[in-house]
Amino acid sequence: MKAMILAAGRGERMRPLTDLLPKPLLPVAGKPLIQYHLEALSASGLQDIVINHAWLGHLLPAHLGTGEQFGVTIQYSDEGSEGLETAGGIKKALPLLGDAPFVVVNGDVFCDYPYQQLSDKLRADCLAHLVLVPNPPQHPEGDFGINTTGHAIAQAQQCFTFSGIAIYQPEFFHPVAEGKQKLAPYLRQAMQQNKVTAELYQGVWHDIGTVQRLTELSAQLESGHVG
Repeated sequence: MKAMILAAGRGERMRPLTDLLPKPLLPVAGKPLIQYHLEALSASGLQDIVINHAWLGHLLPAHLGTGEQFGVTIQYSDEGSEGLETAGGIKKALPLLGDAPFVVVNGDVFCDYPYQQLSDKLRADCLAHLVLVPNPPQHPEGDFGINTTGHAIAQAQQCFTFSGIAIYQPEFFHPVAEGKQKLAPYLRQAMQQNKVTAELYQGVWHDIGTVQRLTELSAQLESGHVG
């Protein structure tokens, strides 16, 4: 099974740090954020990796190379300087991802989710399985709910935050138009057809969306107490 790391975002809220480096290469406790993903995916048996890139994207292959040093094989999907949003980026990368289900991970999160479990979570009659997490302070309303049958629903009394971790059938992206396309509308459409399941994960998860949160995570990792 292959995995894709989404690494094409501009990282506006991380400026001025992202004026010189793409967000996934920003150091966290002494090593690039994306390296934690590569190591975790490799340890979970996911060694065939696709990375998309846009802003300062040439620096990713320059730093990561073929992935051999991390125990993985990396292929790159170049989206130009502007990027294609999440659904558009995955759509463009489909030729690299193949015909089997694949894992997708946002490049700007930090987590300890056991990726090896995802292959068992995708039901035969579904197109996607999402990992949701408790709502962080910066996103108190959440994104999606989970009903009693384990399906993700777009509107619920209790919504949780989409972690940026999921497994998809390639068919999920077949209706996606070329170019810039956001993921959420396609997820909601599939949810209406009961084609998306979800789980609530309550382990370590951090959204590294601001310089403050990056600094806080670095401090936690350096102290050995990541919560």
